[in-house]
Amino acid sequence: MNQMLQETELKEPEPKTPETPDAPPPPTHPRFAKPQRVAFVQSSWHREVVDEARIAFLDEIEARGIERARVDLFEVPGSFEIPLHAQLLAKTRRYTAIVAAGLVVDGGIYRHEFVADTVIKALMDVQLRTEVPVFSAVLTPQQFHETAAHFEFFRKHFATKGIEVAQACANTLHSLERLRGQVAAGIV
Repeated sequence: MNQMLQETELKEPEPKTPETPDAPPPPTHPRFAKPQRVAFVQSSWHREVVDEARIAFLDEIEARGIERARVDLFEVPGSFEIPLHAQLLAKTRRYTAIVAAGLVVDGGIYRHEFVADTVIKALMDVQLRTEVPVFSAVLTPQQFHETAAHFEFFRKHFATKGIEVAQACANTLHSLERLRGQVAAGIV
């Protein structure tokens, strides 16, 4: 026993290292009871801006439990063409949600406010007729100038909107999954 104490006493104390805070654990999101499949429809008008929404959406939706392989991507010429594609995709019953992304700016034969309002109303109609939720990241800036500064600002803005639309999509799909289960069980 004496020898054990002596050996312990002879050991040099280990140097203290400053405590490094552990990285916070990644957020946990609820799991889906059934596999989900999402259609992502984007306009090709100002693709370099709208692509940012798609990229951010795919990253966030995967973090929330829907694999990228379960997201089908579609591209249309402009935002005005999105609702018809959304309607046809919803009617297939293949998708549990549809996401639309586009940038509507001044120019062309239509006023941008008219196009944006028409697109949003049409997407709402698709959702209500088919009971397939449709989400919109179709944005209309008040003033858009084709300058590097505006493009950079809207690329960042569309990345944020891609995350937000993924969050809304996943949360709604979870909510609908619960609600449909309750309806089937006769609870609601």
